[in-house]
Amino acid sequence: MRTHRNFGFYLLLAPLALWLILLIIIPQVNLAMLSLQERVGVRQYETSLANYRTFIEEPLYLMTFARTAVMSVLATVLTLLIGFPVAYYIAKMVRGRTRSVLFLLCLVPFWVSELVRTFGWMILLRETGVVSSLLQWAGIASGPVEMLYNDAAIMVGLVYTSMLFMVVPLVTTLDSLDDAVIEASYDLGGTAPSILREIVIPHAMPGIVSGCIVVFMLSLGNYLTPIMLGGKESLWFTELIYSQFIVRFNWELGAAFGFLLLFLSSVIVWAALRLSGQTLEKTMG
Repeated sequence: MRTHRNFGFYLLLAPLALWLILLIIIPQVNLAMLSLQERVGVRQYETSLANYRTFIEEPLYLMTFARTAVMSVLATVLTLLIGFPVAYYIAKMVRGRTRSVLFLLCLVPFWVSELVRTFGWMILLRETGVVSSLLQWAGIASGPVEMLYNDAAIMVGLVYTSMLFMVVPLVTTLDSLDDAVIEASYDLGGTAPSILREIVIPHAMPGIVSGCIVVFMLSLGNYLTPIMLGGKESLWFTELIYSQFIVRFNWELGAAFGFLLLFLSSVIVWAALRLSGQTLEKTMG
């Protein structure tokens, strides 16, 4: 009986194991090996750190790498600041059908592809778009206002694209907070800021960290939103990776860039877990 149970467990585990090995482990190992190859001739390669030296010695690569990291952190912080009140309102302030409708409104934008959503923002923010027309109609602007192809447009797109992935874990954790605890805190003389600081945020910390990890990784690895809303001068690191693989056919340098991006995301996620006092098991569990 126990043998059959173990066989069933391993049978269920097999698809997950194959998925991890074929789509994650093998590609990453191959990426690391490719990044350590230097082309010295036609189909001739040597093992070296030349690709990483190229990254360090080229100021544009370093600047784009740092810019992508900073912008991704900023997008994560803004998404948290906007998403937390929304999640708290859904989890604690409304009930029944209203709650379901609000949660559905968060899901509706994701019924279409990211490309369609980004085109929507381009229609809103372009020089002849809806926002520019409203500003002119209200007398705030005397002429057409171009709101595309800058850092603010990129930030709007990143926050909008990632909002759901912040709201869902926050709603889940905040929903588990007993309303009686909050009411007792008010009865004991607590103020709204003190209750938020001492009770709500500590309780919601696993959801906060989980949402921040997902949003940061989505922003860091985003390609479509920066290039469409930021234009040719968006300077996003994924654009450099695309350029090396597809445009220049320099797979070795592109692999090094990809591995550096993976390293950056891992370091920042580790630092976030350490600073928040959370563990990956608790955050994702």
